[in-house]
Amino acid sequence: MKRILIVDDSFYMRTMLKNMLTDAGYEVVGEAPNGQTALELAKETNPDLITLDVILPDNTGLDVLKGIKADQPDMKVIIVSAVGQEVIVNEALEFGALSYIVKPFSEEKVLEVVSQALAE
Repeated sequence: MKRILIVDDSFYMRTMLKNMLTDAGYEVVGEAPNGQTALELAKETNPDLITLDVILPDNTGLDVLKGIKADQPDMKVIIVSAVGQEVIVNEALEFGALSYIVKPFSEEKVLEVVSQALAE
């Protein structure tokens, strides 16, 4: 079973993603409401994939992405954010995100992107 860490400052969004992913047969190994917790949980749980929001209370998702990639260069990260500016999307992909999903999203889109990322 593939293990996923969810990073989002919104409890509602974390719950929604968690329900989608667990219903699809994934194991959610942690939920982080901020960047600091995300970095700690990424090390502790060593998930197969991380879903990461760009807007976090203590950090930007891009900084967290850089931190994760510095510690775990092979970690698979998908950005899930309401921020859809091309500049941010391109930066995220340059820093090593595999994909970028813009909120609001469909369950089909999330599961398709997660499945593709885990297959790579």
